[in-house]
Amino acid sequence: MSKGEETRAAVLDEAARQVSLVGLGGLTIGLLAERTGLSKSGLFGHFRSKEQLQVAVIDWAGELFAERVLRPALKEPRGEPRLRELFDRKLRWDNGDLALPGGCFFTSVSAELDDAPPGPVRDRVVQIERDYVDTITTVFRTGISEGQFRPDADPEQYAFDIRGVLMSYHLASRLLADPQAEDRARAAFEALLRAARI
Repeated sequence: MSKGEETRAAVLDEAARQVSLVGLGGLTIGLLAERTGLSKSGLFGHFRSKEQLQVAVIDWAGELFAERVLRPALKEPRGEPRLRELFDRKLRWDNGDLALPGGCFFTSVSAELDDAPPGPVRDRVVQIERDYVDTITTVFRTGISEGQFRPDADPEQYAFDIRGVLMSYHLASRLLADPQAEDRARAAFEALLRAARI
């Protein structure tokens, strides 16, 4: 990595941390300059506009999510073991050793952008979320092909349901500080698996 690439990576890492706390709207070149000790003009050389900065930090967070959650989980055996690892790592991404300071970057940003008009920033978050749902759906579908789940089980419905559990967990653990949030999320996950098994 060149010096410029190292600087950009450090800036985007800090930007992702800040967005998890203050949202995309709160992320500014000034805040990043303060947090990284770089000049505003130096940062502007990396990101020519707030929109470019926002898209870059979304892409960075997407890569962090792939590195911490998706790729390790996809190394597990197909079907249920892979679903379990995806679920466990997503819990840890929301509120554990894989988390950014404000929890799940994408849950926070999604709430901020859900009513925003289409554009590069919103479209990028939508694509990352759709890709994640597609991953869950595909992993569940392989569980059907492996004979672990009922042939009539609906992978899209499973992905929808598990996303609901994960969003509920985020709210319960982060906002409500519910000490039972993880236990309840894991119980809901097990119930979904039981309902899908042969």
